[in-house]
Amino acid sequence: MSFINIKRAVDNIKTGTTSVYSPLVELIVNGIQAIDSKKEGNGKITIVVQRSTQTEFDGIPAVEGFAVTDNGIGFTDENTKAFDTLYTDQKIEEGGKGFGRFICLKYFQDFSVESHFRHGNTFKKRTFSMGKGNDIIVGENVVPSESTDTGSIVRLFPVKSTFQEKTLPIIARNIVEKILPYFITKNYECPVITITEDDRSDSFVLNEYVNNELGDFIKELPISGDTFSLIGQKGVEDFSVRVFKYYSPRAQKSKISLVANKREVTETPIHNHIPEFNDEFYDRIHDGESVRAKNYIIKAYVFGKYLDRHVSLERGCFEFVRDNDLFYGISQNQIERKASAIAKEAIGEEITARQEKKRERVNTYVDEEAPWHRQILKDVDLSDMPFNASKEEIESTLQAEKFRQEVTIRQEVNKLLAENTTPEMLKDSAAKIVANLSENSKNDLIHYVALRRSVLDIFKKSLEVGPNGKYSSEGVVHDIIFPRKGDTNRTRFEDHNLWILDERLNFTSLVTSDLPLNGPKSDRLDLLVYNHRVAFRDDNEPSNPIHVFEFKKPMRDDFANPSEDEDPVEQVVRYVNDIIEGDFKTPDGRKILLGSNTPYYGYVICDVTKKMEKWLEKIKNFKPMPDHQGWFQWHDSINLYIEVLSWDKILKDATMRNKIFFYKLGI
Repeated sequence: MSFINIKRAVDNIKTGTTSVYSPLVELIVNGIQAIDSKKEGNGKITIVVQRSTQTEFDGIPAVEGFAVTDNGIGFTDENTKAFDTLYTDQKIEEGGKGFGRFICLKYFQDFSVESHFRHGNTFKKRTFSMGKGNDIIVGENVVPSESTDTGSIVRLFPVKSTFQEKTLPIIARNIVEKILPYFITKNYECPVITITEDDRSDSFVLNEYVNNELGDFIKELPISGDTFSLIGQKGVEDFSVRVFKYYSPRAQKSKISLVANKREVTETPIHNHIPEFNDEFYDRIHDGESVRAKNYIIKAYVFGKYLDRHVSLERGCFEFVRDNDLFYGISQNQIERKASAIAKEAIGEEITARQEKKRERVNTYVDEEAPWHRQILKDVDLSDMPFNASKEEIESTLQAEKFRQEVTIRQEVNKLLAENTTPEMLKDSAAKIVANLSENSKNDLIHYVALRRSVLDIFKKSLEVGPNGKYSSEGVVHDIIFPRKGDTNRTRFEDHNLWILDERLNFTSLVTSDLPLNGPKSDRLDLLVYNHRVAFRDDNEPSNPIHVFEFKKPMRDDFANPSEDEDPVEQVVRYVNDIIEGDFKTPDGRKILLGSNTPYYGYVICDVTKKMEKWLEKIKNFKPMPDHQGWFQWHDSINLYIEVLSWDKILKDATMRNKIFFYKLGI
């Protein structure tokens, strides 16, 4: 008598590696093994679908259970003893784990057996159920049988949760996929397996899905190189692959199935390894003068003794891990990658065409939206990129290739510098590295210039009158040049566009934008730039110039009115005087170092109207620039050079400075 905690054994079964079909497959395989043990041929297995007596809204009664009948050897005393033994090794040569019957109780409430077996020269009938407490076999009864043949009926009823597939053809197809290895194993004749409704209103012979010239459901693809080898901890392991087309696959994807002891154990989408398998394939079927498309997916079955030896207890996974298995030496991913390559060869031109189409999409993206990546297109590996990749996924792939190249170049430079080479060797190596560096530098420059073009387009739009007949506020144009409420501690280099005003402003160590410079109540400059020469841009040097900017709304000129208190020129002068007096500090709270010779540059950015021109010349004593788009003045007493520039001039000058780059880039 057995004594185990059956409930705990069932609860510990991993549902992620098993399904409601697992018990059904277990019973079918047990039936096949019972028939093989009988060694008489003419084996038959019948799967009867038991349904609810109530019809659901779709007109099809729900599946509640199954009865699996076979004409095998039956539950002899020896077989019954093995059934009553946890982890029995009776079928170990066939890959038996001695645990499969517990999976039945994971998905069905009851498991009952009726079996006829030969006992000497007579036949006996054995009935029992599988226990749910501490005994595996309960309610056993053995009586003489009037049967003249052996066999068993095993019933699973009722199902614990809803059985999703309801129609007989779909259930049949799913079972065929699970046990297909039994139909296709070389030098093996599988018993005839039939699935039928309880009232015998419909039935299918599962073997015919494979043996009827494979026309409607499954078709095997001929392949020449159907084997491969991998090196594990115990030496070379051999594997074989068979590839099939599955027609009308519904929502299924092409898969790799790893098989152990003629049973499918795992399914993995092939597009995990080759993205072009993500979508369905199509055969062109000629029917007289018409042509129709017949959709299909690919399923590659992998066989090998390594898989047979290392299948898990529940037969839902393997003992070896998915990636980089150090203990067994061969991982699931290694096996699947090899099988994927064979499946790719079986499909042939279809995959090649999809790969070319994918590369065309990438080329189009680079040509139209990311020309800075042109230089790396010839080197980038697109094999792992999704077939219908989004723009974000394409960009990510190209960025990864760019980073890979940069890492390689850095390694080459470090190696070159570390080696004790002759001047001639150094010259040759350095030339190659410089050439590679130049390619990557071109990519970065192209990207940067293209972004500048987009910024100038937005800047130009912000200066135009809007649909409401009004111009943008000064805050809009301000934020394009440098975000308000920001400074060099808060605003990244990539987030501002100071180059629109002056290229030198890209190399600043202190920038503050629309922030009080000495406490909450102090003046807020539109833009204050503490500038350094490139070589000394990290030092707080008294000789480095300070730039002050004041922005005004496009087309605004009311500050030229005699009664207007908001004088932008006087604002700039006042800001400079406050800086000289030491009223302001850096964003880090440090004193701004100044000298008697510190130069100051002030800029008022506005639209120079006729009224503004008269005001600047007659009232403010400014001199016009030749294009009359800007005016200038020198305040000798405080070393301040101040310009009043129109928004149009800022845009025009910035465009002109970058025009040659846009031209070379073709944008």
